Amino acid sequence: MYINENSKVVVQGITGNQGKFHTRLMLDYGTSVVAGVTPNKRGQVVLEIPVFNTVNEAVKETDCNTSIIFVPARFTFNAVKESLIAGIKMTCIITENVPVFDMIQLVEMAKKRYLHLVGPNCPGMLIPDKIKLGIMPSDMCHYGKAVVISKSGTLSYEITKAIGNAGIGVSAYLGIGGDPVRGTTMIEAVEYYSNDPNSKLIVLIGEIGSNEEEKTADFIKHHVDKPVVAYIAGRSTPKGKRMGHAGTIISGYFGTAQGKIRALTGAGALIADTPWDVPKLIKEVL
Repeated sequence: MYINENSKVVVQGITGNQGKFHTRLMLDYGTSVVAGVTPNKRGQVVLEIPVFNTVNEAVKETDCNTSIIFVPARFTFNAVKESLIAGIKMTCIITENVPVFDMIQLVEMAKKRYLHLVGPNCPGMLIPDKIKLGIMPSDMCHYGKAVVISKSGTLSYEITKAIGNAGIGVSAYLGIGGDPVRGTTMIEAVEYYSNDPNSKLIVLIGEIGSNEEEKTADFIKHHVDKPVVAYIAGRSTPKGKRMGHAGTIISGYFGTAQGKIRALTGAGALIADTPWDVPKLIKEVL
């Protein structure tokens, strides 16, 4: 698993306002946060969690294996690099505005070490009722059979909440973010959860820009046997206009919602016309 209820979490940037705030919420959810890291803050204690100067120190003293990043963009490269060098299996990068070139280097570094990154500019990951690694609402849903994989943050909260309100359980929520260069891609997430025995159905939340959904559709068509329900945001966006995420730009038919919907439909996915249609379609196939 990317993460599970046994994951031991280190919060990088735990002494900052956002780090401390979301650490409290993760602890309240039941997440095992065992360490914090802020340079030159070793010896401090935040929410009864020991703070270390480096991730390597935290790993040696607490056996942490999962990290979440709450540091400013200009410090993110070094923070993530430190996590990877220390052998952290999953590093979740919440920070936005991380330079593209920084992410290119970090993604390559992670691949060489067979380690995982999620983000940047993402809400994180959740296994309902078990572990929260991120900033998403804690009350979206309970554990079940449908995995939610999303490029959008706020929209995915609404859809996952609607799924939960419909009485449908969620095996995992993964917000991969929408930046042009990211750790875990949509295809990688779909491949992972297509092999997860706890996930019986895949929900994809995509958006205009790039051809990631089209590539994912091709992968689904040839490699995925599980039902897929998808919603694509941005059907009415004007061509050539940049919207929201750095990766969200369309030109002609390339990157349009219509193109993505056509590709996913061709792969056998059920397409929701509105976010609130997603639970209805899930019930048709579960």
